[in-house]
Amino acid sequence: MAWGVDDIRLTKIKVAPPKAGEVRVKVVANALCHTDLYTLEGSDPEGLFPCILGHEAGAIVESVGEGVTSVKVGDHVVPCYTPECKQPDCIFCASKKTNLCPTIRATQGQGVMPDGTTRFAAAADGTPIHHFMGCSTFAEYTVVSEISCAKVNPMADLETVCLLGCGIATGLGAVRKTTGVEQGSTVGVFGLGAVGLAVIQAAKLAGASRIFAIDTNPDKFEPAKALGATDCLNPKDHSDPVQQVLVGETKWGLDYTYDCTGNTEVMRSALEAAHRGWGMSCVIGVAAAGKEISTRPFQLVTGRRWVGTAFGGYKSRTEVPMLVDEHMSGELPLKQYITHRYSGIQEITTAIDAMHSGDVLRAVVSY
Repeated sequence: MAWGVDDIRLTKIKVAPPKAGEVRVKVVANALCHTDLYTLEGSDPEGLFPCILGHEAGAIVESVGEGVTSVKVGDHVVPCYTPECKQPDCIFCASKKTNLCPTIRATQGQGVMPDGTTRFAAAADGTPIHHFMGCSTFAEYTVVSEISCAKVNPMADLETVCLLGCGIATGLGAVRKTTGVEQGSTVGVFGLGAVGLAVIQAAKLAGASRIFAIDTNPDKFEPAKALGATDCLNPKDHSDPVQQVLVGETKWGLDYTYDCTGNTEVMRSALEAAHRGWGMSCVIGVAAAGKEISTRPFQLVTGRRWVGTAFGGYKSRTEVPMLVDEHMSGELPLKQYITHRYSGIQEITTAIDAMHSGDVLRAVVSY
């Protein structure tokens, strides 16, 4: 499928064989993430058109390029937009402090493979088509870098573990790795989409004593409670700013807060709701191009910390398989996030329409 801001269409494409260090996969299922919509609507500064969107998928390796050793034909994989090269001279992969391997970041942001070219072309006239986030899984076949392929248990249900390619893993990792929530902590989650609910799930599993679920849509409170929220708060129900309400509820604020909205004003509210002296606020949501965040320096001088996360801090090829195993053991339920299912790649447009309704956590399209 090729996508443009004003043109969503199903079309035939040519998918070239993988080159050295690349893998061609058959996509089995694709979950729709709001980042796809964000790019489609023109808010992503790296959105290049025409392109094939999609980055939250489960797939099977169809062929491999020269030098590929970590996966073989028939392996089940989750393509990951955050790669992990694992090379000894990569200070990012060697560090326990980050997952942001920069090996293919430049070309990935340009919508091409590491050699600067695309593997996609329109079948009708050969027009080149850009890649998206190094994944481009809104297609029956796609080509990704070997270092973007997380090999997972072949017994895993790809129509479920595809969720771990982006949003759910991001929410889980924000709690577990980026902030390190401890037993008995208090937590505030701003925005109750799939990512926000994953934050709540992880906070509950970490033993948080009180979890505030914050959203302007009260219909989202029941799913939040089901995953562990103890308190639900609608900012529209209060005349005071939501951060003041939360500080009032807890005296000094919350130990950990998370923005899962991408709204820069909400990011500020989340920081200012954090506990005086040690509160940590994590920015997860992606803001539109050109947006900036601000707060009074006093908020930071008095001990609050502002941090951000990408893919929850998870090293993709190493840790996504571990998340899949955790799911298969029953310790990490995932199916509660899938509110809509569709069959056939042609149903992606239907799934996008459903996402605009606000009733969808994750829609999964099985190919």
